Amino acid sequence: MNDNSLELLQGTLDVLVLRTLAWGAMHGYAITRWIRERTEGTIAIEDAPLYKALHRLERLGFVEADWGVSENNRRARYYRLTPAGRAALSQKESSWRRYAAAVFRVLEPTS
Repeated sequence: MNDNSLELLQGTLDVLVLRTLAWGAMHGYAITRWIRERTEGTIAIEDAPLYKALHRLERLGFVEADWGVSENNRRARYYRLTPAGRAALSQKESSWRRYAAAVFRVLEPTS
């Protein structure tokens, strides 16, 4: 880990992937690129954890996938949210925001 990147906390990757797919269907590389750009390079996701998360989310019925052709004319698997995935995103996002707010309350200096 370098000074400009952070390791993901356990459970964070699923919510990041679900949130990314809320913008529309994407292939794996597009998901990692979107997260890296959105976080200004602070979060960089390796292929293996990304595809483990995508497969886990697919088994849970939160994402579906179909083969398509990428912008580079390559065969790619496109993932998209299901209605169950949108519901899971709402619940996970709410939990994550409560968790982050609690951490910030601890980090804030007290008077």
